[in-house]
Amino acid sequence: MDAFLRYVELRSEDVSDFTKYPFSLAPIRQLEQLFFHPKVTFFVGENGSGKSTLIEAIAVAAGFNAEGGSRNFNFATRRSESELHKYVRLVRGTRRPKTGYFLRAESFFNVATEIENLDSEAAFGPPVIDSYGGRSLHEKSHGESFIALVTERFGSSGLYILDEPEAALSPQRQLALLKLIHERVSEKCQFVIATHSPLILAYPDAGIYHLSETGLEAVKYEETEHYALTRDFLEHRQRYLRRLFEE
Repeated sequence: MDAFLRYVELRSEDVSDFTKYPFSLAPIRQLEQLFFHPKVTFFVGENGSGKSTLIEAIAVAAGFNAEGGSRNFNFATRRSESELHKYVRLVRGTRRPKTGYFLRAESFFNVATEIENLDSEAAFGPPVIDSYGGRSLHEKSHGESFIALVTERFGSSGLYILDEPEAALSPQRQLALLKLIHERVSEKCQFVIATHSPLILAYPDAGIYHLSETGLEAVKYEETEHYALTRDFLEHRQRYLRRLFEE
């Protein structure tokens, strides 16, 4: 399957100061032709490693609003995006997505509010909320809203960029999201996801990039700290707790 996004690269010749954030981050400095998997690409790493900064830049460069939403959304509760999107080049495939969405967990509340604002204005078409199941996202739990978004709004042949979608999801809901991702992949969709969840990260045949203070590298699922630490903790829980509490 041909990817909507083939790879992203940093236009390093345009960067004047690599000591400034976010160019001071090792994964950003090393951003040379990061190839996307045609189905699912994951970014993993510790907080502050740059994965959310990178995925935001990819989303904005792809035409999405920095706080989230579809390409039709154009609002800003508080401008906080980095300059990185101005310095990356997205190389696209021959296919063009029919639809798409940028889901950002930390600002999804703002997206839900913007939907209500749009629907409060006079319009010729149907209410925006109809594409999300017809019920205000503020009337649902955070997790229910996320699942409703993927179920109702994510269509076939779409490009979907998700930043930490597990933030509001129970383990059971994370598995539900995993199933929905698989259904959309079978409908020729492409996903780029930043996550901490070893459950979501388990999607088979995906590309995984680990971002750290030493740079950026492609890894296998079993090589991620998310998998190894979770497995080791569950198998040796008492030992971990004893050592943790003693410290």
